[in-house]
Amino acid sequence: MKRFTQLFQAVDATTSTNEKVNALQQYFHQEEPANAIWALYLLLGKTRKRLVTSRVLRDVFLQISEIPEWLFKDCYAHVGDSAEVIALLLRDTPIETQAPLDLPLHQWMEEVIPTVKAAESEEALKQLIVSWWASLEEFEIFVLNKVLTGAFRFGASNKLVIRALAAEFNLSEAVLTHRLMGDFEPTAEFYQQLISDEDETDSPSRPYPFFLASPIDQNKFQTEDMSRWQAEWKWDGIRGQIIRRADQVFIWSRGEDLVTHQFPELADAFESLPNGLVFDGEILCWDGERPLNFNHLQKRLGRKRVTKKVMAENPVHFIAYDLLEHQGRDIRQEPLRDRTARLLETLEASDPKFITAAQSLPFNSFEDLTNLRQEARQQGAEGLVIKAIDSPYLVGRKRGYWWKYKVDPMSLDAVLIYAQAGSGKRANLFTDYTFALWKGEELVTFAKAYSGLDNQEIEELDKWIRQHTLERFGPVRSVEPLHVFEIGFEGIAESNRHKAGISVRFPRILRWRKDKPANEADTIQAAFNLLANG
Repeated sequence: MKRFTQLFQAVDATTSTNEKVNALQQYFHQEEPANAIWALYLLLGKTRKRLVTSRVLRDVFLQISEIPEWLFKDCYAHVGDSAEVIALLLRDTPIETQAPLDLPLHQWMEEVIPTVKAAESEEALKQLIVSWWASLEEFEIFVLNKVLTGAFRFGASNKLVIRALAAEFNLSEAVLTHRLMGDFEPTAEFYQQLISDEDETDSPSRPYPFFLASPIDQNKFQTEDMSRWQAEWKWDGIRGQIIRRADQVFIWSRGEDLVTHQFPELADAFESLPNGLVFDGEILCWDGERPLNFNHLQKRLGRKRVTKKVMAENPVHFIAYDLLEHQGRDIRQEPLRDRTARLLETLEASDPKFITAAQSLPFNSFEDLTNLRQEARQQGAEGLVIKAIDSPYLVGRKRGYWWKYKVDPMSLDAVLIYAQAGSGKRANLFTDYTFALWKGEELVTFAKAYSGLDNQEIEELDKWIRQHTLERFGPVRSVEPLHVFEIGFEGIAESNRHKAGISVRFPRILRWRKDKPANEADTIQAAFNLLANG
């Protein structure tokens, strides 16, 4: 645990990519496999289980300290993280020091931390947590708190962690990324297989790393030979891989969540295909001819069981973009045109009600692509994906092979009416905003957004919010309805869960409309007009 904490501190203390990679590589060089695999599990964000809530940790701390709750909240407002606030405040909190728990990381993760689940009362849980705090140093407490609350975040991306591991054991980053896809058992045996020259970690359910499109450089792309490229609609669903191996079907989301149980019809449909196939594509709710809005798909997400009623009201379809494995063989290095030919041949035996191949759209010039892009919303799409016909299927976002050419966002001018402080480094600034549209003489909340302003604008708006607060509701402030912002979003749908009667996808601030008075902001009717024309 101490060595892992030292690694955390070393990475957190630098902004240099090389220094982060060097610290990680040194850790993997020194650490035993039983500890290294647990470190890897934490660093890659594989553990999302919350054993104790932040509120419980806060209540335990308040019970053993003389700090009033209002002061704790004030400290939290400045730091933005409960785990860190508690670790800092424990410096000056008199608790009986215990012998250091200098245990290896794997023992903490496998034996010590899981005992919270066996605590039979709140008092027993409190005593257990306090005993750990009393036996650890400040930064170790911080790391422990993060693990307990399932909010563990690390100062280096997954890509940097894998780069360090690859460098230490002279392995390909792409191979390691593939071996680490999905979940895995954090055992020393798995770690030894992971870093071996031969891949012995095969699992029937394991997906491939996703290849992602980059935003198009329009000026540069216009000089391309258009015959080298193909275009498809960019659908607004869930990117996923569907695997048919070992007489089973596995459905993975791009976030590496196994979601097979949320789409049982798709699993059944793929069972008719032979083993040894891996498809990349988009899961959509579909009305038979075109996609339904994303709200339909959300009604399936996160469910442990999808009922027949939910399936009937939110029918799903899989549009296959690519074939990554054929007859049990990895074909990602074959050119796209060859993979596409195999895909079309394979899908001849599939049920078109549930599975179809992506449509290749005809074009001869960049002007044709621009015209197609303008038709995207009528098709229920977000824009285009443009792919080089000779491209391999790579890992992550590699420029030059696949481009996304999205439609311009929809937008409405809305009035700022509420503000809330952010978290982390922005915990002392008001950066989370709620916006409203006019309905007659009333402003009705329509969207929340927290991105789109630069640092200077954030500081200017924060100062204004503090001086023009009307009311406070816990951490939220109601402000004078004076400022107008253009809010952009990717999609709009009717919603009976929102007061405005609509919901929008991925709202963000496009610009601060200082030129526009609040009474000239858009109306709810304008939002419904967008919905009707979308």
